[in-house]
Order: sequence, then structure tokens, then C-alpha cells
Amino acid sequence: MSDSPIKLRRSALYVPASNEKALAKARDLSCDAVIFDLEDSAAPEEKATARERLRKLLSSDMRPSREIIIRINPLSSEWGTEDLLAARAMRPDGILLPKVEGPDDILAADEALDEADAPPSLKLWAMMETSRSIVNAAPIAELGRNPAARLACLVAGVNDLVKETRIAPLRENLRPWLMQIVLAGRAAGIDVLAGVTNNFRDMEVFARDCSDARSMGFDGKTLIHPAQIYPANAIFAPSSEELAEARRIVEAFSKPENQEKNVVALNGRMMERLHLEQARALIRRAQAVEELEDRDD
Repeated sequence: MSDSPIKLRRSALYVPASNEKALAKARDLSCDAVIFDLEDSAAPEEKATARERLRKLLSSDMRPSREIIIRINPLSSEWGTEDLLAARAMRPDGILLPKVEGPDDILAADEALDEADAPPSLKLWAMMETSRSIVNAAPIAELGRNPAARLACLVAGVNDLVKETRIAPLRENLRPWLMQIVLAGRAAGIDVLAGVTNNFRDMEVFARDCSDARSMGFDGKTLIHPAQIYPANAIFAPSSEELAEARRIVEAFSKPENQEKNVVALNGRMMERLHLEQARALIRRAQAVEELEDRDD
């Protein structure tokens, strides 16, 4: 079991950098990560203004204490390179690259950041929102196995996938592609986040989307409204029932008569060492949630 700190990414809220009111509220958000958006939420004539507003926020005492991610415009666009360099100077935790289609898109951003003397701690996130990104999910994610490549997270972009492929926006249609993102991320050991739920007023629909995404293996979900933060944090955290079961598994293997066994019986089920590893990981995640909540109180 790894002793490395757990990075919680249950909720990642998009905050439009072009919206002064939204920026002013960013410091008080309880999401695990804030994604300041310079791309979709900013019209072409607003790009430069949005970039400057974000720079002012992140250089002030209103800078959020959460994980800070900046979504830039594609490097192939007229704003991309300037966005990347400006974002690097704002000292975020990560930069979210839109419209990633293959490993070369990650490597190009890597090279640009290296030339700008960006610290190794500055990570890259990749939007998986085109048909090519799904086809190339494995080689894209594989870069995450190389620490020098900076890739730390894959983010599903459902709306763009639906637009490009012209499928009906039904979960059963999207599920095979979403599972491909999860599988690629797990193989590379990096996080995977589910796409947004457009209906931010219907919390029942949102809760179902969160539960479905968690059941598929996603670490968390991207959000478009602050009202979605609390349910996302709750659903992507271990439940009290899961935590109790995990502790029972750890306790069973810790008994003197079971410490050398690979399989033990617990409540009519056979538990293997892999279940012990899963239980310990879940307990560590629950502890990370508790520590974060204590810090926020």
C-alpha cells in the first residue's frame, strides 16, 4: 500500500474567468479543485480581459486555498500559447488542456512549460472530449507513468463528444467511451474525472449522475454550479457503511491466526489480500476527507 498523500478530486468546479462575480466567490468554495476557465466561458473578445482578471485574482489575498487548475485555449488557437505562459506565471497546481487528441498534444505543452522553466510540480490535465481522444485514450494516459510528462488527470468532456459524434446524449451511449477513459487512467495510475451535468437545478438527476460515475470508477466529477459541490463531495467520499466494512476486513486480517493467510472468511464471504488492499485504500481516503473537513471548519 502506498503511503503517498491522497489528492482528493471529488468535485472540480469550473469558474469562468470572464465573470468577475464568480471569481470573487472562488475563495469561499468548498470544492476540492477550482478550474478557472479561459476557454469555453470566454468569448473571443473577452479572452484577454478574462486572462487579466484571473491574474489579478491569483496574485491577491483572495487566491483560493483549493487545488487550482487553469483551463487554457488549445495551443493551436491564437490564444493558446499566451494562455499557457500566462497560466504558468499564475502558479496554479495544474493546467487543463482542451481538445487533446493524442500524446503529442501533451508533449507539446510539456515542452513549452519546460522552456518557460515551469516547476515539476505544475501538472497537466487533459480534456477527453473528441473522438480521437477516446481512440487514443491509452497512449495519452500512458504519459502519466512518466513523471517528467506532467500528466496527472483525464477529464471527460461529454458535451463536446456528443456534439462531434452526433449520438443521442444518453448514458448508455456514452458509457463505453467513459469506461475507456477510466481504464486508461487506471492503467497509467492517474486520476479520472467525469463530465458535467448540465441541469444544475435538478439535484436528483445530479446525484444519480454522481453515483453512476462513481460506480464506473471515476475519482470525482466536474461541476458547473456551486450547488453541485456538496452532493459531489458526499457521493465520491466513502460512505459510513463502506468504511465500517473496510475496517472489518482490516480487523479480520490483523487477527493473529490470519496474519499469514491469503484468504479469510468474513460474514460468509471469502476475503483475499486484494480486498485488504482495497479496504486500506478506502480507509486512507476517508481519513483524507475527514482531515480536509476539519481544516475547513
